[in-house]
Amino acid sequence: MADPIVDRLALIGIGLIGSSLARVVRQQGLARHIAVQSRRPETVARARELGLGDSYASDPADAARGADLVIVSVPVGASGTVAEAIAPALKPGAIVSDVGSVKTSVVRQMAPHIPDGVHFVPAHPVAGTEHSGPDAGFAELFRNRWTLLTPLPETDQAAVETVTRFWVGCGANVETMSPEHHDMVLAITSHVPHLIAYNIVGTAAHLEQVTQSEVMKFSAGGFRDFTRIAASDPTMWRDVFLHNRDAVLEMLARFSEDLTALQRAIRWGDGDMLFDLFTRTRAIRRGIIEAGQETEAPDFGRTPGAGKPDPAAR
Repeated sequence: MADPIVDRLALIGIGLIGSSLARVVRQQGLARHIAVQSRRPETVARARELGLGDSYASDPADAARGADLVIVSVPVGASGTVAEAIAPALKPGAIVSDVGSVKTSVVRQMAPHIPDGVHFVPAHPVAGTEHSGPDAGFAELFRNRWTLLTPLPETDQAAVETVTRFWVGCGANVETMSPEHHDMVLAITSHVPHLIAYNIVGTAAHLEQVTQSEVMKFSAGGFRDFTRIAASDPTMWRDVFLHNRDAVLEMLARFSEDLTALQRAIRWGDGDMLFDLFTRTRAIRRGIIEAGQETEAPDFGRTPGAGKPDPAAR
């Protein structure tokens, strides 16, 4: 086992991502001390029962005090409030990071509260499941998944390198990009697909109620997969859409144009257009498998007794 990357790690929020970090950090020896925080006493108590940390707090400032690396794992809409709360407790030279699925808004919220002499390295591990809470985490969540860093131009390079080594130690691949580019990429690869899933499942639920049909009983694989995505944490995803509004709306507009073209092809019996599209999309699926971001095994993550859930990108 390698030497610890940081002496004291503070995890602000101990849901799926925070608890997975606690587990892999302990497993790989990435920190000597893990300070766990949650605002809910029952969550703190459960984290203690699970042995996720070395110390526990309900006040984020208490957990952040003396930490070398503070990782904020809260819904993106709460990022600024948390940054303001921990600011007085941060020691000079500390690194503050996060795991939010939106970066431009998080930077806008958190950066004004980061004290001089403290380094801010925003990050986003593109990994998750539809489950939440401290019991949902597992050490393998980040293995061979991407973590995207979006440091500011003035961010200390040594701090960026420390955060990079930390995520590599968690098993992740790391890439750096601007916050704005991140938000545009994630809008099409994650945010809009989630919005579509929420909408399709909501439509099906409405049909079930109105027609008393058997939509739920006879759900095919495609709908079943949409329901898994649509079961994701509602607070987190509400904040994602509100805080990445511009990029999501732009991608939704492009999606709507393409959907209209598909409507036209179906209406006019344009089988060639449909076949060409489906051929291209099939190749994209093959590319994702070849990149190691998915497996072609049937019913991945749903086979009884297969173990942990699919760490699907989000």
